[in-house]
Amino acid sequence: MENKDTIFSKKSYINCNGSLLDFSIPRIMGVLNVTPDSFYDGGYYYDQSSLQQRIKQLLEEGADIIDVGGYSSRPGAEHISGKEEWQRLEPVLRQIRKDYPETIISVDTFRSDIAEAAVKDYGVDIINDISAGELDKKMFETISELQVPYIMMHMKGTPQNMKEKAHYDDMLDEILKYFARKYDQLRNMGVNDVILDPGFGFAKNIEQNFLLMNKLKQFKVFDLPLLVGISRKSMIFKTLNIKPQEALNGTTVLNTIATLQGADILRVHDVKQAKEVIQLVQKLENAQ
Repeated sequence: MENKDTIFSKKSYINCNGSLLDFSIPRIMGVLNVTPDSFYDGGYYYDQSSLQQRIKQLLEEGADIIDVGGYSSRPGAEHISGKEEWQRLEPVLRQIRKDYPETIISVDTFRSDIAEAAVKDYGVDIINDISAGELDKKMFETISELQVPYIMMHMKGTPQNMKEKAHYDDMLDEILKYFARKYDQLRNMGVNDVILDPGFGFAKNIEQNFLLMNKLKQFKVFDLPLLVGISRKSMIFKTLNIKPQEALNGTTVLNTIATLQGADILRVHDVKQAKEVIQLVQKLENAQ
């Protein structure tokens, strides 16, 4: 029988605290924002009861990873101190480790000291950095010392000013060169597990986001796992002239396209629907 080359035939994996998370089929990263001002779910999970319910829901619906964020990175978000970010994160990490000790946890932070505390104090498995080390020059060194998988995203500027920086001579070429340079640095520092995130919505306007989606396969040139995070973002709700709360259908459509384009991780607010995307695309692939 002919060996079919499908998007589900990849054998890449990352090492999460001694357990291998493979990408023979795409994985779901469930978003858990513990911020008052995130664009979609800000302020939802501040009390313990709501937090516990959300964690339980994410896992029951099939999340492979829970991504915890204590710093809102929406455009124009308020900048907060590292102390405040950690005060938001620590109780959540403690809660997850207490109730679901085997859960793969990712922490969404650009601060190296928070990455270090999260890994050393709570056994966090993955660090998810929106700035790929640009906002904290100690981050790469810290990741090298911690030896945890590292998600590096493309962004120009900061969440506070990135909307002003959506200017490129050749966006795809610039992002590819950015990742090539960063990945070379990380490899030379002994970092083994790197995941790429093209950064939908970060220093990119709506038209640029759709170009990025259309050219997503180009990022497979690195032979690294690829994360796509478009859940309920403005490229959907502004295009459709709806609210983020109404953008689930659009999210599902674009997650389907991303999966067909080779995404290995879908970062989502709505785990059940993303899981269904993967099941249906897998069925499609197996029918070839």
